[in-house]
Amino acid sequence: MLTAGLMFPALFALILLGIPVAFSLTLVAVGAGLMAFGDVAFAQLYGSFYSASTNFILSAVPIFILMGALLERSGIAERLYQVMNMWLGRFPGGLALATIAMGAIFAAAAGVVGAVEVMIGMMAIPAMQKARYSNSLIAGTICAGGSLGTMIPPSVIAVMYASLAQLSVGKILAAMMLPGLIMVGLFLAYILVSGIIWPVKREPGDVPEVDLPLNVKIRATVTTLVPVFLLIFAVLGSIMGGVASPTEAAAVGAAGALVLCILNGRLSLGVLTESLSISVRISAMILLIVAAGTMFMGTFMANGGSKLIREFIEAAGLDPTGMIVFFLLVVFLLGFVLDWTANVLIVVPLFTPLIRSAGIDPVWFATMVLVVIQTGYLTPPMAPSIFYLKSIAPPDMTYGQMCRGVLPFIALQVVTLILIAAFPWLATWLPDQIVGF
Repeated sequence: MLTAGLMFPALFALILLGIPVAFSLTLVAVGAGLMAFGDVAFAQLYGSFYSASTNFILSAVPIFILMGALLERSGIAERLYQVMNMWLGRFPGGLALATIAMGAIFAAAAGVVGAVEVMIGMMAIPAMQKARYSNSLIAGTICAGGSLGTMIPPSVIAVMYASLAQLSVGKILAAMMLPGLIMVGLFLAYILVSGIIWPVKREPGDVPEVDLPLNVKIRATVTTLVPVFLLIFAVLGSIMGGVASPTEAAAVGAAGALVLCILNGRLSLGVLTESLSISVRISAMILLIVAAGTMFMGTFMANGGSKLIREFIEAAGLDPTGMIVFFLLVVFLLGFVLDWTANVLIVVPLFTPLIRSAGIDPVWFATMVLVVIQTGYLTPPMAPSIFYLKSIAPPDMTYGQMCRGVLPFIALQVVTLILIAAFPWLATWLPDQIVGF
C-alpha cells in the first residue's frame, strides 16, 4: 500500500513541474505498475488502455464536441444572444441576465464548457462594456454562464461520469435538470437584485435591441429558439426515453447542428474543416487523459489503493454523511490541480464502490460531485473559467476583477449544493419519473 500512497504525491509533483496531465498519469502508472506487476506491467497497462479506448459510451464525447463546434459557427449563438437581449435588456442588469440565459440555453445545446464560455464572452464583453457594466460583473457573469455546461444536460462530463460509474446516462442527465434550473434561477435572481441595488447608468441607445417592435421580437424569438429547443429535445429526449444510446443521440445532435449551419447559410468548407479540427483536438486531449487515467487507477487499485482509502475511512470513523463530505472535499481540492477530465477519472472509480457499499444513492452523489466540479471550475486561483476568459478579455479587465466577479456565483453554487444535500429528491425524483418513460 506504500506504493499506492505515493502515487498521488508523485502525480501532483509532475503536474506542478509542468508535465501535461495525461503524461503525468502515464508516467506514474508505469512506475507503480512495474512495482505491482513486474515484467508483465506493460501488458496489464495495455489492457487498461484498450478498455478505455473501446468504451462505447465514451464514443459520444467527440460527437457532442462536434455538435458544439458546429453550433458555434452556425450563427445561432449570435441570434440567441440578440433574442435574450430583446426581452431582458430593459430589466436591471438586463445584459447580464441575457448572458446567463444565453449560457444556459447554449449549454443545453452544446454540452461543452470551455466553448460556451469563450463564445458568449466574445459577444457579451463588448456589449456589456458599452452599456457601462463593471468589469467584475461582466467577468463573473460570463464565467458563471459558461460554467453551466457542467450542470445543464447534455453534458460531456456527465456522460463520462456515467460511463465510469456504470450508471445510466439518462438517469444522470435527468438528475441534473432540477439542480441545474435552480442554479440558473439563483444566478438570475442575484443579477436582478444587484441590478436594482446598484443600477447601471446607461445612455439612450446603449441597448438598442430592446426598442424593436413586438412582432419583430416574436418572429426573431420563434425562428431562433424553436430550432434550438427542437435540437435539445431530440438529443435529451432520445437518451432519457431509451430510444437512442448517448452516442446515437449525439449523432442526431451533430446532424441537427449541421442542418442549422446550412439553413443559416454558414456552412462552408472552411467552417466544416475548422469544426472537425477543433473536435479532433479536444477529443484527443480528453480521451488520452481518459486512457491514462484508467491506467493510473488500475495500477492504484492493484497496489492496494482501495484498501488504503477504506482503512482511512474506518480509522476516521466516518459515517455516510462524513464520507460524502470527505469525498466532495477531495473532489474540490483536486480541482485546484487537475482539470475536470482527470478529476472525474480519479474520483469516480475510487469512490463509487465505497458509496454503494455505504448505501448512498449513486445518482444523488453524482449530482453533488458535478456541482462541486463546477464550483472548482470557477474558484481562484487555478480557475479554468478565469483562464478561458483571460484569453479573450480586453486589457482593462484585470485578474483581480475576474476573481472578485466570480465570488458571488461560487456562493450560489454552494447554496445549490446544500439544497441538493438537504433535499435528495431534487436529484432523484425526475430520473424515476421520465427515464425510459
